[in-house]
Amino acid sequence: MNTAFAFDTHSSVKQLVSTGFTEEQAETQVRLLSEVLEAQLSTKADVARVDTHVLELKRDMKEMEMRLKHDLTLRLGGMMAASIAVVAALVKLL
Repeated sequence: MNTAFAFDTHSSVKQLVSTGFTEEQAETQVRLLSEVLEAQLSTKADVARVDTHVLELKRDMKEMEMRLKHDLTLRLGGMMAASIAVVAALVKLL
Protein backbone atom coordinates (compact mmCIF):
# COMPACT_ATOMS: atom_id res chain seq x y z
CA MET A 1 0.00 0.00 0.00
CA ASN A 2 1.19 3.51 -0.70
CA THR A 3 -0.86 5.20 1.99
CA ALA A 4 -0.11 6.07 5.59
CA PHE A 5 -2.65 3.48 6.71
CA ALA A 6 -0.99 0.41 8.23
CA PHE A 7 -2.77 -2.89 7.64
CA ASP A 8 -0.99 -6.03 8.85
CA THR A 9 -1.85 -8.48 6.10
CA HIS A 10 0.24 -11.33 7.51
CA SER A 11 -1.47 -11.16 10.90
CA SER A 12 -4.88 -10.97 9.23
CA VAL A 13 -4.16 -14.05 7.11
CA LYS A 14 -3.03 -15.96 10.23
CA GLN A 15 -6.22 -15.00 12.09
CA LEU A 16 -8.45 -16.10 9.21
CA VAL A 17 -6.59 -19.41 8.87
CA SER A 18 -6.93 -20.02 12.61
CA THR A 19 -10.72 -19.60 12.33
CA GLY A 20 -11.10 -22.15 9.55
CA PHE A 21 -10.27 -20.39 6.29
CA THR A 22 -7.85 -22.08 3.94
CA GLU A 23 -4.58 -20.27 3.26
CA GLU A 24 -5.78 -19.36 -0.24
CA GLN A 25 -9.15 -18.07 1.01
CA ALA A 26 -7.50 -16.02 3.74
CA GLU A 27 -4.97 -14.47 1.36
CA THR A 28 -7.70 -13.62 -1.14
CA GLN A 29 -9.89 -12.04 1.55
CA VAL A 30 -7.01 -9.98 2.92
CA ARG A 31 -5.88 -8.89 -0.56
CA LEU A 32 -9.40 -7.75 -1.44
CA LEU A 33 -9.77 -5.94 1.88
CA SER A 34 -6.42 -4.21 1.33
CA GLU A 35 -7.48 -3.07 -2.14
CA VAL A 36 -10.78 -1.70 -0.84
CA LEU A 37 -9.10 0.14 2.02
CA GLU A 38 -6.45 1.57 -0.27
CA ALA A 39 -9.04 2.74 -2.80
CA GLN A 40 -11.02 4.55 -0.10
CA LEU A 41 -8.15 6.40 1.56
CA SER A 42 -7.10 9.86 0.46
CA THR A 43 -3.51 10.24 -0.59
CA LYS A 44 -1.35 13.31 -0.09
CA ALA A 45 -1.82 14.07 -3.78
CA ASP A 46 -5.62 14.01 -3.32
CA VAL A 47 -5.37 16.43 -0.41
CA ALA A 48 -2.99 18.67 -2.38
CA ARG A 49 -5.46 18.78 -5.30
CA VAL A 50 -8.28 19.77 -2.97
CA ASP A 51 -6.09 22.44 -1.37
CA THR A 52 -5.28 23.82 -4.82
CA HIS A 53 -8.97 23.98 -5.72
CA VAL A 54 -9.77 25.74 -2.44
CA LEU A 55 -7.06 28.32 -3.09
CA GLU A 56 -8.37 28.89 -6.62
CA LEU A 57 -11.89 29.37 -5.28
CA LYS A 58 -10.66 31.85 -2.67
CA ARG A 59 -8.83 33.81 -5.38
CA ASP A 60 -11.90 33.80 -7.62
CA MET A 61 -14.10 34.98 -4.76
CA LYS A 62 -11.67 37.81 -3.96
CA GLU A 63 -11.67 38.90 -7.61
CA MET A 64 -15.47 38.83 -7.66
CA GLU A 65 -15.61 40.88 -4.47
CA MET A 66 -13.31 43.51 -5.99
CA ARG A 67 -15.42 43.70 -9.17
CA LEU A 68 -18.60 44.08 -7.11
CA LYS A 69 -17.04 46.86 -5.03
CA HIS A 70 -15.95 48.63 -8.21
CA ASP A 71 -19.41 48.31 -9.79
CA LEU A 72 -21.14 49.52 -6.63
CA THR A 73 -18.78 52.49 -6.36
CA LEU A 74 -19.52 53.49 -9.96
CA ARG A 75 -23.28 53.17 -9.42
CA LEU A 76 -23.18 55.14 -6.19
CA GLY A 77 -21.12 57.85 -7.88
CA GLY A 78 -23.60 58.00 -10.75
CA MET A 79 -26.55 58.27 -8.37
CA MET A 80 -24.83 61.02 -6.40
CA ALA A 81 -24.04 62.97 -9.57
CA ALA A 82 -27.64 62.60 -10.76
CA SER A 83 -28.94 63.72 -7.36
CA ILE A 84 -26.72 66.80 -7.40
CA ALA A 85 -27.88 67.62 -10.93
CA VAL A 86 -31.55 67.28 -9.88
CA VAL A 87 -31.01 69.49 -6.81
CA ALA A 88 -29.17 72.10 -8.92
CA ALA A 89 -32.00 72.10 -11.48
CA LEU A 90 -34.60 72.50 -8.73
CA VAL A 91 -32.65 75.38 -7.17
CA LYS A 92 -32.56 77.19 -10.53
CA LEU A 93 -36.27 76.63 -11.08
CA LEU A 94 -37.31 77.79 -7.64
